[in-house]
Amino acid sequence: MSWTAIVPLKTSGERKSRLARLLSAEERSVLSARMFHHVINVLPHVPAIGRIVVLADECPADWRGDWMADGRRGLNLELEQARKLLAGDLIVLHADLPLLTPEDVAALIEAASEGLAIAPDRHRTGTNGLALKASTFLEFSFGTDSFSLHRLQHLDCKVIKREGFALDLDTPDDLKALMEIPAYLKL
Repeated sequence: MSWTAIVPLKTSGERKSRLARLLSAEERSVLSARMFHHVINVLPHVPAIGRIVVLADECPADWRGDWMADGRRGLNLELEQARKLLAGDLIVLHADLPLLTPEDVAALIEAASEGLAIAPDRHRTGTNGLALKASTFLEFSFGTDSFSLHRLQHLDCKVIKREGFALDLDTPDDLKALMEIPAYLKL
């Protein structure tokens, strides 16, 4: 069975605003676009992914794939609406995972073979990847402490710890951690 990957993306307004004291609005926009392209370019290399859907308030200008309009009701409500419309097995991946690899995504999908798998951030507070079989109920709880909130709903879920999911780019500390990885600077 093939999976549908949903990649939520903020396309308008201030992107990566928590990095404003380090990067200009243009630099943050370029960085956001670079990470988004990285994530969507990883996904076609995962055989289990049959469809990629970008969830955004407007379709990115250079995206030619499937797009769902974000009605600005909040990520959790938008994902619930997407789940109803798309049906089937879903994987939710944030667009700010600069180290994500096809092997990371495949590992998350494989771990969800019996229901649910979660990939936390490096602090084990946020959820950077979530794979959910169609038959598994989960109330999306992205936001503060999402890893705990998702896990509490399914104590038996699989937790996947991989470098590609560990580092998302939200804070100055995240940016510093990314800049300390020589391989990233060469990309």
